[in-house]
Amino acid sequence: MAWTTPRLDPERRRRRLQLLAELTGARAVRQRERPQRLRSLRLRQLIATRRRLAG
Repeated sequence: MAWTTPRLDPERRRRRLQLLAELTGARAVRQRERPQRLRSLRLRQLIATRRRLAG
């Protein structure tokens, strides 16, 4: 018995494809922002360490 996916009506298929495209875009944005977030986190940690050592 072969596995087949049921055919979606055109409007539902269009909405599904649009949702998947938006999710892909959101994932791409997160991937682009992640290095900046890591750099800022490291910078904050460095500043905190220097304050502790200087204080």
